[in-house]
Amino acid sequence: MLIFIGTGIWDENDMSLRGIEAAKRADEVYVEFYTSRPATNVEKLSKLLGRKIKVLERADLEEKSIELVRRAKKLDVALLIPGDPMIATTHAAIRVQAKQHGVKTKIIHSSSIVSAVCGMTGLHNYRFGRSATISYPHTSYTSISKFPAETIKANQQINAHTLLFLDLHPKPMEISQAISILESLDENFLNLFAVGIARAGADNCITKCDRLDRLKDFDFGPPMHVLVVLAPKIHITEYEYLKEFTDAPKEIEDLVE
Repeated sequence: MLIFIGTGIWDENDMSLRGIEAAKRADEVYVEFYTSRPATNVEKLSKLLGRKIKVLERADLEEKSIELVRRAKKLDVALLIPGDPMIATTHAAIRVQAKQHGVKTKIIHSSSIVSAVCGMTGLHNYRFGRSATISYPHTSYTSISKFPAETIKANQQINAHTLLFLDLHPKPMEISQAISILESLDENFLNLFAVGIARAGADNCITKCDRLDRLKDFDFGPPMHVLVVLAPKIHITEYEYLKEFTDAPKEIEDLVE
C-alpha cells in the first residue's frame, strides 16, 4: 500500500495523530520537500517518528515515481508530504499511477495553505477564483510567465480573489519579489489591494493587507510567503475581518459592496 500523509503547513508538530501512527507502522517512510519548504526537516521528522526517513528528490516524484509504486506493491510505503497530500498535482498523478498498477492507496489529510488562507484573512472561500504561481524566470533569456497576470485579470472580471503561490526554486520567493514581477507585467497591478501572508501556521505568522505598491516595501520577514489579491468588491464581513486582523488601511472600506 502507498500511504500519502500530510505533515501540515508549518512544522512536524502539525502532523495528525493518525498520520504519525500510520508512518510508524509503515515498512518504509519517505518525505519530499520539493512541493513546499516547511519549517521542519528530515532529522526532526525522524525524531518524531523514531525511525529512518529517506528524502525524495523531484525526479523520484516524477520521472522515477514508478519505483515508489513498485515498492508499495510489496510493502506498506508512507510518503510524507508538506501540507495536504493531494493539493499538488504531482501526488495526484502518483496515486493514479499506483491505481493503474494495482497498488492500494490511502490518504491521511492535514492542514493546507489553501484552507488556512481563509482563516488568516477572513476572505470567504467561495469568493476565490483560479489560483496561480508566480515563477522566477528560468534563465536571463526567458521571459516571465504571464499566467499569474492573466489569472488576476480574469478573477477581477468575475469579482473573485486570487491566491498566488510563490516559486520555491532555487529558493523561496518573497512577497516583494513577487510584486516586482507582477509590476513588470502590468504596473497597474500596484493599485490593487492584497493580503501578504508569511509563515502560515507559525507563532510568528504575519498577515498584512494593503495596496500592492505599499506591500512591496513591507517587511514580512523570512519565507514561506503567499499573496492574495483582493477582488474589486468585498463583503462587509470580509472587510471587518481584514480591518481587525490584517492591519488593513481605511480605504479598503471603499471596496465593500
